[in-house]
Amino acid sequence: MLKTLRQIASVGIATERAPQADDSLRLQESLQAQIRAVLGRALCIRQIDAGSCNGCELEIHALNNPLYNIEGLGIRFVASPRHADLLLVTGPVSRHMEVALRRTYAATPDPKLVVAVGDCGCTGGIFGESYASCGRISNVIPVDVAIPGCPPSPTQILRGILAAISSNAGTGASGDRG
Repeated sequence: MLKTLRQIASVGIATERAPQADDSLRLQESLQAQIRAVLGRALCIRQIDAGSCNGCELEIHALNNPLYNIEGLGIRFVASPRHADLLLVTGPVSRHMEVALRRTYAATPDPKLVVAVGDCGCTGGIFGESYASCGRISNVIPVDVAIPGCPPSPTQILRGILAAISSNAGTGASGDRG
């Protein structure tokens, strides 16, 4: 112990310089400010699997990891559509999920946004329209933003979510949808 104290006394306090400001923190702060300006609080997302292969869900789950840290941007997932501002829907809409998707959309308070994720959600993908599938999400409910890809990367999904927020920032509503 005495040896350590002597070394501290002879060397003095050795510290690192303060780190340079990180540009990603400025971006994060501006995104949080934009979300608060549009909604007045955090963006709440209800994710719905309307019949997908779960590839898109894996990428959506990656948004919560430390690399993408979507909660750090002021965006969080909720369990109830009654608490949601945005519906994040994946997969072609199976006939069994059609009524549930319509009810979820109806239960989401206005102004609401809908983002279709993946090729199946945007176009119906390889499933198309058939006796078992309604096809793309916009065949069942109105869609604000479509994010193509099989599956789209977490970055593309985040860009789509932010595009939905940005496109409705001026109106405060989800636009002219029926």
